[in-house]
Amino acid sequence: TGLVTAVSVAMTAAALFGFSISGGFAMLIVFAIPYGLGAGSVDASLNNYVALHYASRHMSWLHCMWGVGASVGPLIMSAALTAGRGWQSGYRDISYIQLGLTLILLIILPLWKKPQSAHEGETARALSLREIVSIRGAKEVMLCFFCYCALETTAGLWASSYLTLTKGVAAGTAASFASLFYIGITAGRAACGFLTLKFNDTQMIRMGQCILAAGVLALLLPGPQILALS
Repeated sequence: TGLVTAVSVAMTAAALFGFSISGGFAMLIVFAIPYGLGAGSVDASLNNYVALHYASRHMSWLHCMWGVGASVGPLIMSAALTAGRGWQSGYRDISYIQLGLTLILLIILPLWKKPQSAHEGETARALSLREIVSIRGAKEVMLCFFCYCALETTAGLWASSYLTLTKGVAAGTAASFASLFYIGITAGRAACGFLTLKFNDTQMIRMGQCILAAGVLALLLPGPQILALS
């Protein structure tokens, strides 16, 4: 897992630097391939590692740390745009940070010692995709996860663009506003790590669905869009 993580972060660093030197849309698509593969590999490997060896609260805190980075990203881009350095500079700055993380991950590879499994004593084996899909409830979970990712990604990718193109908010300000979305995710996942000490997984999921529904209803309420008009 340590080596996969290090290589994957290196791929995202190279892809982000590629974004910064892209001269056309076609080049962005090309560099999006290693970016997607690197980001996906990090998610799959770390999530699997924590699921096997730690408890639910550790998974929440792992994703909380992802939220910290996701919150800082728009702020870095906002600073680059506000300073008149252009969006390419923002991507380049983040690629340097990713490169630094890659070096740290390579240095600490010997520290990746497998801890005691949270499921110690169980006989574990890798399941095929067919076996995974045949597990009761697996298809429904995949569908729910797809919908969650669609909501998160749409808001994360398009919030700042919507504010700029539709509401006329300055690009730097809109990027700062977009970071609030990830700050909310970060704070929520940090809190969830402690809530898992009191509530089980099913209760946590239902609680999240209720909060999400409340947020959707809030967006549908009539009235001025205070954030966009600020």
